Amino acid sequence: MDQVQQIHSKGIYHGLPTFSDDVEGLTAIVAGANGMSGDHMLRVLCENPKRWKKIYAVSRRPPNGQWPSYVEHVSMDLLQTPETLAAQMAERGMKADYVFFFAYIQPKPKEGGDIWSAADDLVKINTQLLSNFLEGQALSKTLPKRVLLQLGAKYYGVHLGPAAVPQEETDPRVLLEPNFYYPQEDCLREFAQKHGIGWNTTRPSWIPGAVPDAAMNLCLPHAVYAIVQKRLGKPLEYFADLAAWETNQTLSSGQMNGYLAEWAVLTDGAEDESFNASDDCAFTWGKFWPKLAARFDIPWTGPSSDLSLYREIETPYNPPPRGFGPPGKLRYRFTLAEWAKKSEVQHAWQEIAQAHQLRDQTLGDIDRIFGFTDAAMTWSYPIHFSTTNAKKFGFFGFVDSSESIFKVLEEFVDLKMIPPLPPVKSVS
Repeated sequence: MDQVQQIHSKGIYHGLPTFSDDVEGLTAIVAGANGMSGDHMLRVLCENPKRWKKIYAVSRRPPNGQWPSYVEHVSMDLLQTPETLAAQMAERGMKADYVFFFAYIQPKPKEGGDIWSAADDLVKINTQLLSNFLEGQALSKTLPKRVLLQLGAKYYGVHLGPAAVPQEETDPRVLLEPNFYYPQEDCLREFAQKHGIGWNTTRPSWIPGAVPDAAMNLCLPHAVYAIVQKRLGKPLEYFADLAAWETNQTLSSGQMNGYLAEWAVLTDGAEDESFNASDDCAFTWGKFWPKLAARFDIPWTGPSSDLSLYREIETPYNPPPRGFGPPGKLRYRFTLAEWAKKSEVQHAWQEIAQAHQLRDQTLGDIDRIFGFTDAAMTWSYPIHFSTTNAKKFGFFGFVDSSESIFKVLEEFVDLKMIPPLPPVKSVS
């Protein structure tokens, strides 16, 4: 049977869903509201105050910036007991039609390990966050119609080595080591079944987005690297190898993820479904690197053909998550974390930050901030999310990932995290 669906564009975001004017007067809870994903979820919901009359922004610290009066911050520590959380919910009169859950705690990595190496701690802490919140809702008798939980690319085991591509929502779980997304997903499904409510999960990849907290931010280290290299009279030097340069990577812009999440909970036929969250845009570092250099008006260099210049790390499992073939090999000549620890870099940044009165005149927790981008830049095997499932259900959102990153950089300027960008050069 033929179906006609109306979509629209909003700035750089295209193929966005439309909703009936009858969908109005809704209430929402955004848990983890001051993080990158929660912040962008708030932005999406606040675009239509007729549709969303009340939004509870749940986080220990207030959400970033100024929000409309119908956004109410509720300071909650989700590691408290369900009984304590239920009492807080009852006291504040929190009753939501829909819940968007983004709360996340990143435990300290194991000594010498990558940012996700504390797998057991990740499972324990983050499953507890979700379970406490859900049980608090049940105890306070404020169950929503549906809960959406954001998971991520690690669902496919890509942090452990090459996974089967394209990554599809029906792919089997990767059980090589504990993965907190799996008990979180089980917790939500079991809770929803027990209480007769709906659920959704989304799975983004690397997320471009702008919030003051620089941790796990893909874009900020790129900006700092370009700004300081230009100050030092040096090129924008790509430090990983040709494989990482050419490999397709899915990016999942925070704003587009929010549009997907809103659509998912408001679409009856999408209940109890998981969706990959993607810009739906082909992206490689090789195509982006010259664009980044041009935006900062700085020369650039690509990967070296001399493999003797590279250090090499092999992913930990043989066979890797795809179940056959060799592990992945990650090669790099240096890392951004190493670069950021150089005295000349730190001195240059301090001068830049003081001159422009930036919010942070140091480079912060370098391993935590720059290590995340190092991981993305050295990735030598594809993250290629299928968007077939979302399209079959009616979501066609798209954004050019490069345009999204540049929009994020402009927002960093507004947040006083980086100095103003050079003027965009016109093409003659």
